[in-house]
Amino acid sequence: MTAIRIEPLSDHSPVQLPDPLPFGRIFTRRMFLQRWDPTRGWHDAAIGPRRPLDLDPGAQILHAGQAIFEGTKAYARPDGRVNLFRPDANALRFNRSAERMAMPALPVESFVEAIEALVRLEHEWVPTGEGSSLYIRPVMAATEPTFEVRAAREYVHYVVLSPAGPFFASGFQPVGVQVAEEHIRAARGGTGAAKTPGNYAASLAASERARANGYQQVLWLDAVERRYIEEAGAMNVAFVYDGREIVTPALSGSILPGITRDSILRLAPDLGYPVREARLDVDAVVADIDAGRVTEVFCMGTAAVIVPVGRIGHRGTDHRVGDGNAGPVAQAMYRSLTDIQYGRVADPYGWTRVLDVQVPVRERAVA
Repeated sequence: MTAIRIEPLSDHSPVQLPDPLPFGRIFTRRMFLQRWDPTRGWHDAAIGPRRPLDLDPGAQILHAGQAIFEGTKAYARPDGRVNLFRPDANALRFNRSAERMAMPALPVESFVEAIEALVRLEHEWVPTGEGSSLYIRPVMAATEPTFEVRAAREYVHYVVLSPAGPFFASGFQPVGVQVAEEHIRAARGGTGAAKTPGNYAASLAASERARANGYQQVLWLDAVERRYIEEAGAMNVAFVYDGREIVTPALSGSILPGITRDSILRLAPDLGYPVREARLDVDAVVADIDAGRVTEVFCMGTAAVIVPVGRIGHRGTDHRVGDGNAGPVAQAMYRSLTDIQYGRVADPYGWTRVLDVQVPVRERAVA
């Protein structure tokens, strides 16, 4: 990447965040943006005031849906500095998504550089409340105006930031999930392993139905046999057998390779919890829940980190997981991973990047 141009900012008023802090509804004042075309490649990299995109009504993102995005976070450390968590892993997944969607790759160092530069400038927005963080959303979208069904010749890559509270307002509390009987999330050979907006749009009808039935998430099954567990909502999912072994669906090409998932698979054995990737039949899993063999279920994702599951709705029947509360394995995974993310303990894996800035101590404005 060429040097990032820094544009002036007119609003220099003190940063105040509401209490409670919602998830994904507040944005910082600056954004990063650059453009791509076949002649110049990536160019005009700049950080400036957050503003609407200059998008033609014929832009391919609006017609062919050619877009990808990522999600990562910046965390306030006890010493006031800021941690980034595995942004290089996000960069690699961003490029895998780009390849699947016939979009140009972005050098890993450029992806990380844009995030670091923007967070440094906006570090005053990093929240310090329990479970809060600065959510980082890199996006690439096709901007060429044409109705032709082909890969675009023009793209925009931008990064916006959102100081965010916990994904679930209730915090680290069990949720209910409902097995999707009618809809599917993705099929092998499709775009399930890419982080593209169309996957999320396709999930909304089932998600809204689950909420109407009193559940917070959907448990997705495979597209062919409708029997093998894949994801839970927009997160990966894991099942704890006999209080120790963590079993998660094996990546199949239709499951998003989550960075939180990968972190848990690497962290858990060091904490004494064996891990296994397997093809999980939903009927067998539900039977194991009822028999007490599955003692815990939890979801894994950047937004919520770890979410315990208290009950699973399947074919009109609720199946309580364990005693319905957050279990010790999910609690251990959440505590151990967030301790690394927030810099409360040493990071033996090299996952964090420390930014030498100081998050201000301030009073939150009351919402």
